[in-house]
Amino acid sequence: MRNSILLICFLVSSVMSFGQKDVTWEDLSDVKFTNKYFPKYEEYYLHPEFAESIKALNGERITIKGYFLSLDPKGQIYILSKGPMASCYFCGVGGPETAIELLFPKKQNYKTDTIVSVTGTLSLNDSDVDHFNYILSNCTVTVVK
Repeated sequence: MRNSILLICFLVSSVMSFGQKDVTWEDLSDVKFTNKYFPKYEEYYLHPEFAESIKALNGERITIKGYFLSLDPKGQIYILSKGPMASCYFCGVGGPETAIELLFPKKQNYKTDTIVSVTGTLSLNDSDVDHFNYILSNCTVTVVK
């Protein structure tokens, strides 16, 4: 009986570990940007052209490690960054491919620059300039020690 329970636990954990793909920032870097005019804002913004390898990840559950950033005093806008706040995309270091918008079911309390591993469903965004090019939804977080 005990062996059966151990076998079931092993099989469940194996299936769950294959439920997402581990992705690196390098994997997400294969994107080219061109300036595109957006009439809604009467401005030009960087428009991504994702490589096929990135397009293959669209809709997939992925895991990626980075720096947790909270960009809103109300705690409603969260970002995963390749670098810490002092050297993130907003400070002019790196491009839009070095940040991912994170969507959680509830408010998070992680401190800015906490190194975390985030798992979520990846969506590629090439048309809505109000959101990031990479969006992870239904996120879960593990703090990296």
